Amino acid sequence: MAKDFARMEDSNPSGNPTIHDVSDPQRRVFVRGGLAAAVAGLFGPLAGCASTGSGGSNNAVSGLGRSIGFKSVPMAAVDQVVVPEGYRTQVLYRWGDPTGIAGRMPAFKTDASDSADDQALQAGMHHDGMAFFPLDGSNRGLLVLNHEYVDDGLLHTDGMKTWSAAKVRKSMHAHGVSVIELQRGGAAWQQVLPSRFARRITALTPMTLTGPAAGHPMLRTAGDPSGTQVLGTFNNCANGQTPWGTYLTCEENFADYFEGTATPDAHQKRWGLKKGNGAKYRWYEHEERFDVAKHPNESNRYGWVVEIDPQDPSSTPRKRTALGRAAHEGAAVALTDDGRAVVYMGEDSRFEYIYKFVSRDKVRPGGAAANRDLLDHGTLYVGRFDVDGTGEWLPLEQGKGGLVADKGFATQGDVLIKSRQASDILGATKMDRPEWTTVDPLTKEVYCTLTNNSNRGAPGQPFMDAANPRSNNTMGQIIRWKESGDLDATKFAWNHLVLAGDPKQTRYEAQGNVKGDAFGSPDGLMVDARGVLWIQADVSTSTLGKGEYTNLPNNQMLACDPTKGEIRRFLLGPAGCEITGLTATPDLRTLFINIQHPGEPANERSDPERPLAVSKWPDGAGRPRSATVVITKIDGGVIGS
Repeated sequence: MAKDFARMEDSNPSGNPTIHDVSDPQRRVFVRGGLAAAVAGLFGPLAGCASTGSGGSNNAVSGLGRSIGFKSVPMAAVDQVVVPEGYRTQVLYRWGDPTGIAGRMPAFKTDASDSADDQALQAGMHHDGMAFFPLDGSNRGLLVLNHEYVDDGLLHTDGMKTWSAAKVRKSMHAHGVSVIELQRGGAAWQQVLPSRFARRITALTPMTLTGPAAGHPMLRTAGDPSGTQVLGTFNNCANGQTPWGTYLTCEENFADYFEGTATPDAHQKRWGLKKGNGAKYRWYEHEERFDVAKHPNESNRYGWVVEIDPQDPSSTPRKRTALGRAAHEGAAVALTDDGRAVVYMGEDSRFEYIYKFVSRDKVRPGGAAANRDLLDHGTLYVGRFDVDGTGEWLPLEQGKGGLVADKGFATQGDVLIKSRQASDILGATKMDRPEWTTVDPLTKEVYCTLTNNSNRGAPGQPFMDAANPRSNNTMGQIIRWKESGDLDATKFAWNHLVLAGDPKQTRYEAQGNVKGDAFGSPDGLMVDARGVLWIQADVSTSTLGKGEYTNLPNNQMLACDPTKGEIRRFLLGPAGCEITGLTATPDLRTLFINIQHPGEPANERSDPERPLAVSKWPDGAGRPRSATVVITKIDGGVIGS
């Protein structure tokens, strides 16, 4: 999710090295001395743009190669979705559309007078990460998508001018996850209504905490003395898709929902809990558990990766504590050669960390039921990126590396709940807002977007340095690494895929090494079955079209061809939106993306009396609505070819 650069705050006071402390400003590739050739040899061609996303791999299309076959879309200030010649778009699932639960499909009311009960059965607000689960090859499947947060100015008829328990319930139901069924018919896709798979998971859906931290004293509350049962998930940003057929949704900026105290303790400070937080959503006024002073442990029950079985609407979502607590952006899943799961995760906060989890057990045949506890057992690591272009995964294990009782880590549950503090002690590298991660199934290279960090070089913060010479880093970059062996290795080599920027700007370090079309604030990532890397931009609304983004008035999606080292613009989004959510059918003839918060004003809050001041998308009238967009080629061919 885009954040106003001026409003974001840091909660990492540790003296750990940052990604900029270990960079080389002349080469922008993190290799030095005699290791340079060895490290460079681990990676593919210049752009190296190959990884895997929810689109998966398909031999029939992978043989087509990575060449980009479309003409670049010119940058423009528009209020529509723009794609290249030869492509079509279809708006499929908008905020307020019925999810498809049999006998309960209320239609959206354009004045936002839908009740809280209605919203519980409709598409939530602000669509984000998603995945396609095939049911019949590439012609029918389940689309599972996140609803990250809400704009109360649009959600309610009169915005936040009045406030009530009913409005809080409606806001809570507008968060979470949708599971919908889709069917391809000719050139278009239709939502199956009703569907036996249809489901809404919200901030009020019962969930279970599992893994080493389940039942920990810091997870126990008056409402749940066991410390194992949680109500709801929210601020669901990016996602993951497992080989055994489940969906991972990731809880990101949960601290925004809790009203902190005037005198937070050290743990609360490290997690950004402070007085005034609750004013953004005002849940605590009618849901007491969001008041930290009254319920100090409630916030510890959020910030987890949640596993959902989309094919079983009656199943209980599980918060997998073994994967650690963080402001989770996403969770990219791959397999070791012997069949164990590896999950790569970024934490989208300034100066926070990149994590890796390796399961103890192998993935078993039999889908979700056979792998019910797979993500409850394994080792969590945090990354350290060294100056010589190598790195190490540091185990977050109680009793190792100083994670001992007299430092506050008496159990593994302590380590997982306080993963930030544990990573501080281990000396992990502070990063510039790690967002989506993705893994190349052929080369096993791993990629992560570092979207921006405007506090780089600010008073009291690390200065510009070495291979990443950017104070006030508003443009961001994409980092990549390759493990020294299989994906469970504890050593790796790393460098940068690209430093984002606009070559038309004069500031040298803002230009980056972009070849082709300019972009900034990279966020979403997916490599399709051909090996083309798709990059989604998430520039804050307060920044679009200004300063270094003067020539970039709208957010966009681009494709990277690694064989030519070229980045080409494929799509523009409507005014004020973020481009996010990225998945494809196995045959790669349909691409799904999400348009989040079209028309968002610079302060991220809309005025319900003037909802069309910035955008009228997608309906051309009424309130702007986040929506899923289907992209197909007019000739029925493979996307991007």
